[in-house]
Amino acid sequence: MSRGADPAELCALAAEVARAAAALVRRYAAEGVSVAATKSSDIDVVTAADRASEELVRRLVLEARPDDAFLGEEGDDVAGSSGVRWVVDPIDGTVNFLYGIPEYAVSVAAEVDGEVVAGVVVDVAKDVLYAGHVGGVPTRDGTPVAVRAAAPLAHRLVATGFNYTRPVREVQAAAAARLLPHIRDIRRTGSCALDLCRVAEGALDGYVEEGVHLWDHAAGGLIARLAGARMLVTVGAAGQEAVVCAPDHGFDELLAAVRTAGFLRE
Repeated sequence: MSRGADPAELCALAAEVARAAAALVRRYAAEGVSVAATKSSDIDVVTAADRASEELVRRLVLEARPDDAFLGEEGDDVAGSSGVRWVVDPIDGTVNFLYGIPEYAVSVAAEVDGEVVAGVVVDVAKDVLYAGHVGGVPTRDGTPVAVRAAAPLAHRLVATGFNYTRPVREVQAAAAARLLPHIRDIRRTGSCALDLCRVAEGALDGYVEEGVHLWDHAAGGLIARLAGARMLVTVGAAGQEAVVCAPDHGFDELLAAVRTAGFLRE
């Protein structure tokens, strides 16, 4: 492991800066939200709060660790020399944030030599902090979490999401329709990071989505794995990066089901 890169210390810093960013995002929410720009399509939005949150996290992290690298969703990338890289989603669930739906998060992860070793996700509206680091126990506000007990596929609640480009979401919608008869139900909450944390705490039995990026799943994925889940990053049916996550004891069955439904590239 790179010098000065203790996972517990990196997690503590991630929690500090994520809480600061979440407080900033809450202030923006109270003052009113507007679209600052769009990305992949005219419905894939960026707000001023996204940019301000990322700038705050970048500044606080690099003040504490100036030799580290930084990868942010909104493009504030910084090269580093320490072997540590921070991977940040300043607001995961921006459309929810725009509409005032209380389901969005700040996600901060730390990689060491390319491996995620610490991650924090703050549920901004509820002020709940999920955290985990290699060698430690994943927690929600300091209380340990673990995945849901084993259940038949027909009794599993699975979250998914839909891309902001029409061809991809058409593929996803068809796959979701094929999966639905075989499980308890589907949820679409709008935040990959929070969906993964809910797998970690046993509030979901699984998650599958195409079109996600490293900053969406880096922190939440680590927390889920530490809590007893397995996560696969692969290629979706429309050719974009896809994630499947579920408790380890039921992962293979869910993976087979989402493959059969058409979520993933054969």
